[in-house]
Amino acid sequence: MKSLETGFLEGLSVPHRVIKTIRLIGEFKGKQDLFKQQVPEKLEAMRQRAVIQSTESSNRIEGIEVPRYRLKLLMGHEAEPRNRPEQELAGYRDVLGTLYENSEHMRLSSNLILQLHRDLMQYAAHQPGGQWKNTQNQITESTSEGQTRIRFEPVEPFLTAQYMTDLNTQYKQHLKNSDYDPLILIPLYLLDFLCIHPFSDGNGRMCRLLTVLLLEQQGYQVARYISLEKLIEKTKESYYETLFASDRGWHESQHDPIPWIEYWLGIILAAYRKFESGVDKAVEHAKLTKPELVKQAIFKFSRPFSRAELVEKSQASDTTARNVLRELRAEGVVDSMGHGAGARWFVVE
Repeated sequence: MKSLETGFLEGLSVPHRVIKTIRLIGEFKGKQDLFKQQVPEKLEAMRQRAVIQSTESSNRIEGIEVPRYRLKLLMGHEAEPRNRPEQELAGYRDVLGTLYENSEHMRLSSNLILQLHRDLMQYAAHQPGGQWKNTQNQITESTSEGQTRIRFEPVEPFLTAQYMTDLNTQYKQHLKNSDYDPLILIPLYLLDFLCIHPFSDGNGRMCRLLTVLLLEQQGYQVARYISLEKLIEKTKESYYETLFASDRGWHESQHDPIPWIEYWLGIILAAYRKFESGVDKAVEHAKLTKPELVKQAIFKFSRPFSRAELVEKSQASDTTARNVLRELRAEGVVDSMGHGAGARWFVVE
């Protein structure tokens, strides 16, 4: 609400570098359909990987971790969550799937956000979901002396419902008026959401889920194929530093949201660049013959490898792999230790 007030926005000076980043993201957005047409099977693999990475990383940012083998079972709906970390992960998985399938039909409102939070917390017996906080949830930090101090005081519980209503109303009004670019409005909305801190638990995860929702609704589909949450996890220190820099003075509308906007746009741009790179590699890969793919895979091994490993890496048949190995051994390019299927192959130096 504070960042989206008309008076505050009118006085916001957006640096040229931010405008340049928005322009670059817009160019990538314009190429989305082309990307999706070139290698649809590769994009499906990217989508499946992104869902897993997003669910894992968003929870890990909050200190919630699940063993890898359990993660795979839960993501494949092959197991029921059996403890709190798994409950948190399963809820995120379900909401993320809902957003990918239905975001274009969702209307941003307090009721929608409450519903998404309810679904996020549906497996968590420790914390009911779908309701605003009823006690103050101060954001604290530990000092070097081992003491705890309040770093930010969110909106009081009794004001939360009104603040969220105003935030949603102002965001939608600015979109309707087209007076500001959505790539400015979205990070401002997310900043205010985090400053309101409307829930007793799950605010960070809800913020990342809302990122996906708001981007999807404006036609930016990169989060389907590249995990924004994983990129955030890799830059977690910057995430918190820019958030802390931008929420100072928020209650008085004296804050500077530019550090947060720059960080957030940087994540979106990095995701699009990674998206394009993945598609380019897939297109190039698709142009190679099966024997060429096998040869390419051989030179990527930094250690002796089996024929089965080569088949898996190259996605070629065992017969093709065997023929290529025989050909390259005759040329003195590769050699083997042992015989038959159990042989270990290596590139001759």
